[in-house]
Amino acid sequence: MRAFPLFAVALLLCWLAPVSSWAQKLECKPCAHGFGEVQVGQSVAASIQLSNTGTRTLKITSRSEQGGEFSLGSFPVPVKLKPGESVELPFTFKPTAKGYSHGIITLVSNDPKSPLNLSVRGFGFIPNSPELGVTPATLNFGNVTVASTASLQATLTAANAAVTISSDRSASSEFAIVGLKLPVTIPAGKSLAVTIQFTPNASGTASSKVGFISNAANSPTVEAVTGTGVAQTAYSVNLSWDSGSGNAVGYNVYRGTVQTGPFQKINSTLDASTNYTDSTVVSGATYYYVTTEVNAQGQESSYSNEVEAAIPNS
Repeated sequence: MRAFPLFAVALLLCWLAPVSSWAQKLECKPCAHGFGEVQVGQSVAASIQLSNTGTRTLKITSRSEQGGEFSLGSFPVPVKLKPGESVELPFTFKPTAKGYSHGIITLVSNDPKSPLNLSVRGFGFIPNSPELGVTPATLNFGNVTVASTASLQATLTAANAAVTISSDRSASSEFAIVGLKLPVTIPAGKSLAVTIQFTPNASGTASSKVGFISNAANSPTVEAVTGTGVAQTAYSVNLSWDSGSGNAVGYNVYRGTVQTGPFQKINSTLDASTNYTDSTVVSGATYYYVTTEVNAQGQESSYSNEVEAAIPNS
């Protein structure tokens, strides 16, 4: 009589054992995902397939994620899956800092083995940013005469990646960037020469900066410039000649810029002496002079011999 309950218990256990294999079963394919390297600030999407491999309807009731750089996409719960049905679970990785990141996505369902944990991982990296270098670091124009212009060249070089210069500017009207057609792109590792001019408007040292606006990480790229304005030197040419025939009542002075003429008279009235000072010369120019004598009857002689005067540069 006592053996019957034991038999009944054994039968009950045998009857209950297969139930779990007939129930809902949530499977993932794959159950982990690696994003590899993703640039910081960019977002990459992926998905994992979820399937009900059981014999009863599966119901996913909640979802959650751990790891601030991973986020689930559109996956409203509850989700019902009939036996054999599948659904995609979308998620993204958006690194905010350089380095390795790991996350866990948790799904709660009526699977007897719930919850299901999915592993996600990725590595955030920062690419080499384009940079624009300029050499020399300072352009020194030295002494430049006021109101005249001196030019020097600087070299712009793109590093890490191509650099596109969109605009340039100067902090002083005495310094100017000339001849640079914008926008211009400098390929990575290549250089571009630019011309900078200094036109002092007063005596004394002038210091300023010129800059280049670009997509480089170090934009604006700035170069220091300096120069000294010096006052213009006043030059004159002193002329003297022999009295000639001795019958002259005065003399005319002629000047030209080409040897052998033509010549233009530069004295407004007859010069009674045999000396004349020309104070209207320009630095860097060369002049040629001749004189004539005029008698009491107003008759003018032929040109004297020609003399040359080279005016120094200031």
